[in-house]
Amino acid sequence: MRSPTIVVVEDEAPIANAVAARLRSEGFRVDVAGTGPAGVDLCDRLEPDLVVLDLMLPGMDGLEVCRRIQSKRPTPVLMLTAKGSEDDLVVGLRVGADDYMTKPFSPRELVARVHALLRRSERVPDPQASLELGPLSIDTASRRVRVGDDEVHLTPTEFDLLAKLASRPGEVFTRERLLREVWGYRDASGARTVDSHVRSLRRKIGDGLVRTVHGVGYALEEER
Repeated sequence: MRSPTIVVVEDEAPIANAVAARLRSEGFRVDVAGTGPAGVDLCDRLEPDLVVLDLMLPGMDGLEVCRRIQSKRPTPVLMLTAKGSEDDLVVGLRVGADDYMTKPFSPRELVARVHALLRRSERVPDPQASLELGPLSIDTASRRVRVGDDEVHLTPTEFDLLAKLASRPGEVFTRERLLREVWGYRDASGARTVDSHVRSLRRKIGDGLVRTVHGVGYALEEER
């Protein structure tokens, strides 16, 4: 069985080397690029199974790198950022990143996130399943979403999150449950990841479909 290939795009050599060494110790094939343009070229050449991508890069920032990677083929992207700005994180998710981690981070958590993203990318959808709620239509076989007559482009994570909420309309999903069933995380760390993805999802399908249950989680309901 082929070992998954991971590209690390990070300009700080100590961080890049540490991340690469830890991932190699887990059995992954790892290549490293130190600039944005080099990262895009490396991904074009290798077609990796996953990309670990720094937000701040010389030559081309991580947002543009992510856009270019995702324009070629759907690839799981774990974005690394030293910033705590929610705007930066949400923009990263909107251009196609599947998850993010803020520096400094635990190498053990990084490995757990990588394994979770790879497990999700291997899921096989039910070819018969389609879901509808008011103006919202979800085709899980083709992974297409429409709101009324308009098709909406969602990232892989946004689609998985929406499909999970739509599988039980009106039911409240806790953040912990969503992290476990959508992201595949074994613990409750990453609640901000859920919140950021919900915000991005609302921008695309409208504010009225995803209801916030404060202190608990989220539910998908038809707009009143």
